[in-house]
Amino acid sequence: MAGTFHLSVITPERAVLETEATAVVFPAWDGEVGVLPQRAPFLFEMGIGVLRVESPEGKQTLYVDGGFAQMVGDKLTLLTEGAKRLDELDRGKAEAALAAARELPMLTEAEFEGRQKAIARAEMQRQLAN
Repeated sequence: MAGTFHLSVITPERAVLETEATAVVFPAWDGEVGVLPQRAPFLFEMGIGVLRVESPEGKQTLYVDGGFAQMVGDKLTLLTEGAKRLDELDRGKAEAALAAARELPMLTEAEFEGRQKAIARAEMQRQLAN
């Protein structure tokens, strides 16, 4: 279809979304990246946040949990550790995850980074669950 490109959102467990898109905005590790048809090839490290998809069928919004985004030809592939539709997010679970993340040890640099990522994930999910 002219004016579109194929979008695949894939987690280790399943393909979350396969659609033709007219525009996609995803979180990169240092900001947001917008993609339109006929975009030059790229490879980005994704961040934690909101994925916005516009397609001929309408708009969709998902939570994504880091990973990588690759554009090759007319195919955008998002490989992420987790992706959920906003209606799948549970505020209670996010608040429990946030409390647990705040209790994680941070004696080493790796523990500190893991704790910060866990807090960021839980805070974003809690915010989006509203």
